[in-house]
Amino acid sequence: MKKLIVLSSFMMFAFYMIFPANIFAQNTTQSSKAMESYIYCEIIGIEKLMSNKVTVRIDFGQNTKFAEDTRLRDESGNVIVFNSMVDAMNWMGGQGWEFVQAYVVSVAQGSNVFHWLLKLNTKLLSPEELDQVKGMFKTKRTFGI
Repeated sequence: MKKLIVLSSFMMFAFYMIFPANIFAQNTTQSSKAMESYIYCEIIGIEKLMSNKVTVRIDFGQNTKFAEDTRLRDESGNVIVFNSMVDAMNWMGGQGWEFVQAYVVSVAQGSNVFHWLLKLNTKLLSPEELDQVKGMFKTKRTFGI
């Protein structure tokens, strides 16, 4: 009986020592995550027919019409073609975006569609820079084509 009481006391002591530490760790993690704010986007790379290059579409969750052209375009309205998804990621990384996750969907005739999720920490941006980010990505709608 004495062993049972000692064992129970030890278990309760260990439980109370470990349990509050877990609560503190969770609260610290949650509060630091709550302070961060991100904008997310998905870049969708579509392999060009008979080529190793990819055309990149961008999705910010914006309202688009069915089959609307959301390919990235340069300042003159020409479609930007990247050598690979890594080339596109390097370009986006240069704009401050961070990689989150990627997956590939195989479609007809062995062609692949690449989906990469990216994030941008908005806490590091001024309101003016945030507006610039939103206007940085040009699509067909931007040029009224």
